[in-house]
Amino acid sequence: MSSLYVLLPLETASADTEFDYVLSTDGLTPGAHASSSAPRLPATTGAGAQTVAVAPAEALSWHQVELPKGIGPQSSRLRSVLEGLLEDQLLDEPESLHFAIEPQARAGQPVWVAVCQRAWLRAALQTLEAAGRPISRVVPEVAPAQPGALHASGEPEQARLLASGPGGVTVMPLAAGVAALLPGLDDQTPCFAEPAVASLAESALQRPVVLQTAPQRWLQAAQSRWDLAQFEFASSGRTRALKKVGTLTGEFLHARQWRAARWGAALLVLANVVGVNAWALRERAALAAKQDAVRSTLTTTFPQVRLVVNPTVQMEREVAALRQATGGRFEGDLESLLTALARVAGDRSISGLEFTGSELRVRGLGWSPAQLQAAQPELKRQGIAARMQGELLVLSPEASS
Repeated sequence: MSSLYVLLPLETASADTEFDYVLSTDGLTPGAHASSSAPRLPATTGAGAQTVAVAPAEALSWHQVELPKGIGPQSSRLRSVLEGLLEDQLLDEPESLHFAIEPQARAGQPVWVAVCQRAWLRAALQTLEAAGRPISRVVPEVAPAQPGALHASGEPEQARLLASGPGGVTVMPLAAGVAALLPGLDDQTPCFAEPAVASLAESALQRPVVLQTAPQRWLQAAQSRWDLAQFEFASSGRTRALKKVGTLTGEFLHARQWRAARWGAALLVLANVVGVNAWALRERAALAAKQDAVRSTLTTTFPQVRLVVNPTVQMEREVAALRQATGGRFEGDLESLLTALARVAGDRSISGLEFTGSELRVRGLGWSPAQLQAAQPELKRQGIAARMQGELLVLSPEASS
């Protein structure tokens, strides 16, 4: 799997605009990176691969509001509510701006809102889509976070400092004395710098920095849950769900941080397969033991039985034959069938009887279907099955279940 991460340009995009990009197989480690026009951007490969757009920090402004009760991320009135809440904080007309609220925003709590030019974002996304590179997500280069972080980037002649924290995001030139403009800065705040401006950042901030390339920063930004593609830029619910599932699946299958979970899942599946097979073998052995016990009982009790096909049926036949030979009464013999007939026939006369060894055929009783239905409970209680065969009533022992 190879996903594509594209930094959106600050100017209005067109087919000839150069896009900075980086490829990554796990979303953490940068691969090939370069700049090219949208049609020449490399394609993603593999299941779960995605194309993520990174919105540069200079293109976004950040505002914190509190959503009124009843207004949430899925509310149809969210856009108009945000326009009303931010109207006094915006320099441009709200109709020309795009809004995106933070993930898992809740009414009644402070919520961060990212704002950018609507036409700028539409041109960038349409250019990429026209080139066959539809965007799965749009993430901010940096976003308000706790704890915060400092990112020094650019070239020494035009170095910039991105400061993010619980109070928002600030973009300023990287120059001497810049640390005094960051009142929330403390010794624990991580500082990152691109190699070209690392020495300048250490001098301006008076602290050591951790080297971090621009592609590494873009991949770090993509790890957040932010997605600026909201409102008119959001796909349908079904498409969003499929993209999210694909993204999460790709992360689970390939991302380094999920390696332990993948091993755990594989071991769990293996343990279940082994357990199910062991249980099936045990049940099969128990069933075979019971079948052997039944066969042994049959051949021990009736040694004349040489071939065992259906031990239960053969046992019933041998017991019935033994009772018949000794004059004993057994289920389904003529006496049992006649006794059952007498209990349900009452004073009605019959014209003939025929016993075939397992069935008693009664002629002349003249029962209707309703009368047969009424007699069924009593016959069933005695273990006798009854059915009409033309004008004949046929009685036989009920089949063993």
